[in-house]
Amino acid sequence: MSRSILLIEDEPGLVLTLKDRLSREGYEVEAVHDGHLGLAAGLRGQSDLIILDIMLPGKSGLDICRDLRQKGIETPILMLTARGQTVDKVLGLKLGADDYMTKPFEMPELLARVEVLMRRNRNAPGGAAFYRFGDIEVDLRRATAIRNGAVIALSTREFELLRYFIEHRGVAVSRDELLSNVWNYDAGTTTRTVDVHVAWLRQKLEDDPKRPQWILTVHGLGYKFLG
Repeated sequence: MSRSILLIEDEPGLVLTLKDRLSREGYEVEAVHDGHLGLAAGLRGQSDLIILDIMLPGKSGLDICRDLRQKGIETPILMLTARGQTVDKVLGLKLGADDYMTKPFEMPELLARVEVLMRRNRNAPGGAAFYRFGDIEVDLRRATAIRNGAVIALSTREFELLRYFIEHRGVAVSRDELLSNVWNYDAGTTTRTVDVHVAWLRQKLEDDPKRPQWILTVHGLGYKFLG
């Protein structure tokens, strides 16, 4: 099955690097260097994923993201931001972006995030919103989790944390990223909130919370969901 990526980025060197690496990974890549042309390409709805830079000539990535979502384009969007643009990251996610990466980034991490978004898109044809791991089934639309026919009592925040883990399964996510995207806290906020909520989730989802198989600790960074 063909997997196509629309790359909206105006840095020639980065475009060349990304096109070359993504092509070698088996993706078909269309590169657009201008915001207006990027929006037009995105509105065709022919791509499986959009990699979108925020700073573009003609029209910003934030405006493109907003316009695509308002026009009903549900293609996953991976947004690229410059280091330190925390407000832009949060705003991009609120406007409908699915994930973000900060430049400069490591290519293996970008490829992992691309694969996560591609897999999520394939796993949800026609807007399907169910996800299963082990003996647990998650209904993302109704915000419920069920194990062997019994509803798991999750708070709203616990469910949003679980949703974020599912959407980024297989990728190590930092505490700052979770605080920013699940709690809308500023990056760098000092708090044990993430660790406490992860501990609660493990108590409810893991067979042995002390030896978790689904939500693993990545020492020095954060967590990785392997469901």
